[in-house]
Amino acid sequence: MIVITRYTVAPEDADAFVERATTALEALRARPGMRGSWIGRAADEPGLWTVVTDWDGPGYYRRALSDFQVRMAAVPLLSEAHDEPTAFEVVAGRAH
Repeated sequence: MIVITRYTVAPEDADAFVERATTALEALRARPGMRGSWIGRAADEPGLWTVVTDWDGPGYYRRALSDFQVRMAAVPLLSEAHDEPTAFEVVAGRAH
């Protein structure tokens, strides 16, 4: 399962956003079931950012969100995300 959250970030807030996202990902990485994570910025629209996480399944992600450290570090960031679906079941793919 992958979770993709998108954010609109003003240029002057980019460094602070990356710092907050990194802190959130550190808390999430400490939880069981997390496979990987990325912070990205749109190549053609530099104010559009994304945070992507990869999980063993939805249960792992949901349990991670209930952890105290995750609630302190990640939930405030997640509350700033665009209001759209974020959790996706991977139906096809391959490892690099």
